[in-house]
Amino acid sequence: MTLDIKDILKILPHRYPFLLVDKIIETDLDKPSIVGIKNVTFNEGFFQGHFPDAPIMPGVLLLEALAQVGGILVYQKGFQDKIAVFLNITQAKFRNPVKPGDVLYLHAEGIHFSSKGGRVKVRALINNEKVAVDAEISFALVPKQSI
Repeated sequence: MTLDIKDILKILPHRYPFLLVDKIIETDLDKPSIVGIKNVTFNEGFFQGHFPDAPIMPGVLLLEALAQVGGILVYQKGFQDKIAVFLNITQAKFRNPVKPGDVLYLHAEGIHFSSKGGRVKVRALINNEKVAVDAEISFALVPKQSI
């Protein structure tokens, strides 16, 4: 199942400048897994202040983009009345810098889901080749109306 930006805006509460997913290109609810795309451009506001002479995407934003893809997977697994919020991030390893012009392929695979929260294994690939970061993200599920 693919989702365009209009579909993503219906699922995630994030908006500019914090919406970091442009498209969902693959979903497998049986595994469960999902793949999203983030087109990284020099026009992103964070490049103006994050190593402006050698711009790289901040690692915390890479993890946020991965968490957003994971949040879409949670939604598609049947938790439409809840929002996933960070509990913790473990085993995060930053392997290659993300630069303007790169296309990030954001992979998330469900490890555990329950009505209270869960955990996903995530990986961002630069141009679907080199690993930028991988980690495990745990989240709590909270009612949408409480946010």
